[in-house]
Amino acid sequence: MPKTPYIFISPAKYVQGAGVIGSIGEYVAPLGKSVLVLGGNTGLEATRGGRVTSFRAHGITQSEEPFIGESTDEEIDRIAKLAASGGFDVIMACGGGKAIDTAKAAAAQLQKPVVVVPTVASNDSPCSSISVIYNRDGSFNRLLMLGKNPELVLVDTEIIAKSPVRQLVSGMGDALATFYEAEAGMQLNSVNVPGGLITQSAITLARLCRDILFEHGVGAKIACENNIVTPALERVIEANTLLSGIGFESGAVALAHALSEGLSASPSAHRHTHGELVAFGLLTQLVMQGRDHETVSQVFEFCKSVGLPITLAEISSVPGDELRAAAAMAAEPGRPSGNLNVEVTERSIYDAMIAADSIGKLYHAK
Repeated sequence: MPKTPYIFISPAKYVQGAGVIGSIGEYVAPLGKSVLVLGGNTGLEATRGGRVTSFRAHGITQSEEPFIGESTDEEIDRIAKLAASGGFDVIMACGGGKAIDTAKAAAAQLQKPVVVVPTVASNDSPCSSISVIYNRDGSFNRLLMLGKNPELVLVDTEIIAKSPVRQLVSGMGDALATFYEAEAGMQLNSVNVPGGLITQSAITLARLCRDILFEHGVGAKIACENNIVTPALERVIEANTLLSGIGFESGAVALAHALSEGLSASPSAHRHTHGELVAFGLLTQLVMQGRDHETVSQVFEFCKSVGLPITLAEISSVPGDELRAAAAMAAEPGRPSGNLNVEVTERSIYDAMIAADSIGKLYHAK
């Protein structure tokens, strides 16, 4: 049999900058002349002015459709039917991760181009070929492999600068795990999302993602708090969106994401974002791997500096039984926790969570 090849995937085009929503028609025109635009009220409103003016200038028609709550199978099917019946050339998402995942899945179902315009930098969904599917109650259902990345991801940093600071910080939590999970996968020669081995390009971009966060994370948070665009904010938006998206997909995920999926099944954790849960999952992963003091200290200190959770009390009032259930789910065969080169069991994950919580309390006490 032939050896497993190295594979690297990414969106076809990535555009980022202050005010780029005003040029969106230039980038969409090669994809089609009619667009179904999906988003929540905030996402649609934040992008409407630029879309209307630029689409008109390029002869593109559009129809807005409100996004309903969760990226469920039902919502994906609803959007796909609307796009098909309306004869739209392109499906566009304007908003956060769940609207984006819904649009990507609907476009893949119809084999149509998808354009992603994130209005928050809260996760690495915009660039990926995966949609996270949730149940109606907000709990995690499964990952849906779409087989293609978006044709265009356009990120207006002026819009991101006006988004909630918590969303930017949450994106840092999701992005921070990128390198450590890809590194674990590379050590085991794990197969990535497109079915190949991890390239040097992917691991290098994942490392760059981490380095940007350590250097510019606090500055980016300050910029977002003041609704201004600075070089620090530009760099962290790129890390949260592009580098993390490439790093996890052409790299690997591991316990940080497996545990976030387990924790999301707990009703008391639903008020917390994906990135917040991933951040605590990463701390648990580092403890479970027995990483050196310098690495563990650097990650705990960073999380504390930007306001990511470092104790269980900050992510959940989950009782012991639910924590054990989250650990059990994360340890199931086929979960990405298998990308660690240590024994993975419900007990070992639970013990690492408790140890990470204790370390976090020490850092808060400093």
